[in-house]
Amino acid sequence: MSTMGIASTFSWTNSISSTIQFPQAHTQLIGGESKRVTFWCVNANIDSASSPKESKMIVSVTGATGFVGKRLVQRLHADKHQIRVLTRSRSTAQSIFPVKEFPGIVIAEEPEWKNCIEGSTAVVNLAGTSISTRWSSEIKKDIKQSRIRVTSKVVELINNSKDDARPKILISATAVGYYGTSETEVFDEKSPSGNDYLAEVCREWEAAALKVNKDVRLALIRIGVVLGKDGGALAKMIPLFMMFAGGPLGSGKQWFSWIHLDDLVDLIYEALSNPSYKGVINGTAPNPVRLGEMCEQLGSTLGRPSWLPVPEIALKAVLGEGASVVLDGQKVVPTKAKELGFSFKYRYIKDALKAIMS
Repeated sequence: MSTMGIASTFSWTNSISSTIQFPQAHTQLIGGESKRVTFWCVNANIDSASSPKESKMIVSVTGATGFVGKRLVQRLHADKHQIRVLTRSRSTAQSIFPVKEFPGIVIAEEPEWKNCIEGSTAVVNLAGTSISTRWSSEIKKDIKQSRIRVTSKVVELINNSKDDARPKILISATAVGYYGTSETEVFDEKSPSGNDYLAEVCREWEAAALKVNKDVRLALIRIGVVLGKDGGALAKMIPLFMMFAGGPLGSGKQWFSWIHLDDLVDLIYEALSNPSYKGVINGTAPNPVRLGEMCEQLGSTLGRPSWLPVPEIALKAVLGEGASVVLDGQKVVPTKAKELGFSFKYRYIKDALKAIMS
């Protein structure tokens, strides 16, 4: 029997799959006659690392005990990635991520961050003091410094890592406050920064991340108002509506650039695995709404009226300068995410709220 065929090994510098199939032709006797039979061989020796979504990552996460961080850690754990939680409080992190439910998770306080970041595939930086509070001069200082200090620390540790142990990816949170506020303008990733306090915070926050080693792929996610079941903005709004005291905050005409928690986690997850995700990416849904419409939809979803507006003067009495977070807004669109082909599960506020309240 004679055999003819294609070589059983094949190299391709930029392989697009971890397995490649190619035909081999053989001539053999079947039923006394010579028949030509073609079958397929699989080369299983091609480096599987060429498909990043299939490879397992080691991910260090700051802000892991927060609203977004907790869901991200749950997602990474469910997909069998190794997680290193970088925290200021080991006891808090251990209560949120008990070893029985998260076997193999590493929880590290700041003196141990260096050893965690070295050897990680990626770092996700989500840390920062909440801005949803009354702003004193001390609180304002902490809002800014908590973000800049942690980001600078993370960048320093990445940059000082040995070349062969340095993380390849840094996903660093920032916020849509970068753009300032407006009732008429539309902001995308190319829009300039604003000139208020939160815009200043975001500029300095991003500047700290931009000092990372140039061989590290950096994605800056400018996050809008995150909506989910167990925290964030809705956790403060729902009780008011359930007491029939919900309604627009201030004029209700201010823009509300939101994103469902699941979409934000998916966006961060995609940024970890997809090398096209780099630079600034707005973490907002494609269809921002006026705050009045958001409150109307929330009232409808809860079966509660939303006719009782909360006066601006009352908000300022409670939150002081911090009231600007809810009294002023910006219309931000996720141009970059859409260009990258990111698929939003929740494009409209009505669908997001129904899913959250179901």
